[in-house]
Amino acid sequence: MSSAVVGAPGSPRRYFHSLWLLSARDLRVRYSTSALGYLWSVLDPLVMSGIYWFVFTRVFQRDVGENPYIVFLITALLPWVWFNSAVTDFTRAFNKDARLVRSTSIPRSIWVGRIVLSKGIEFVFSMPVLAMFAIVGGATVSWALLLFPVAVLLQAILLVGLGLIVAPLCVLWGDLERTTRLILRALFYASPIIYGVADLPGLAREVGAFNPLAGIFTLYRVGFFPDQWDTLSVIVGAVSSVLVFVLGVLVFRRLERPVLKEL
Repeated sequence: MSSAVVGAPGSPRRYFHSLWLLSARDLRVRYSTSALGYLWSVLDPLVMSGIYWFVFTRVFQRDVGENPYIVFLITALLPWVWFNSAVTDFTRAFNKDARLVRSTSIPRSIWVGRIVLSKGIEFVFSMPVLAMFAIVGGATVSWALLLFPVAVLLQAILLVGLGLIVAPLCVLWGDLERTTRLILRALFYASPIIYGVADLPGLAREVGAFNPLAGIFTLYRVGFFPDQWDTLSVIVGAVSSVLVFVLGVLVFRRLERPVLKEL
């Protein structure tokens, strides 16, 4: 494609064009090699939601979350799948395409951005599932649903920042890949997914609010469950996302050259 279309070398237009091409390639490869295709982007959160719904509504007496509980679960599980799959892919973002990373002239941060974008597109593709359960479950919708795109933006900013930190560190220290997976497992239960921030008792509620995902998941949920609004967690989530992004940029600039030598 001509430079007039994609922009001059080093320009934002060229960067985002390359980002889109790489992300689109990832999606094509993922879906072309899978018989279920699109269904894989929603199957995992659907299975998880079904399990937790059954456990907390049919096996145990549930005292967390709100009704319809399946909608309560899905509003957090879908963005969690985006977060979890993106961070997992960050751990091998550079090693997977080491030759291309070394030889390309485009900014290496694009290997982080492509993961965030491709996984984010899969997240958007899963929105009809949320809409379907909201309609079937009889969930009410308020004006706060307009905050949903804000949550998407904050999560994307947070993920890019984390990726700029995790991706280069995993090249320099290979054991961090397994460590990251262990942290993600613990983070699932430390995040308000099967419960809400308001369900945490006493001091745990204030401590839990300092998990950036708590505020982001609150923004996803509040359009369906207004009582889930928690000002502290939302403020912390927004500020933390921006701070992690800035920290990621600084860390990446410092580690980019050592990473290229290691590759």
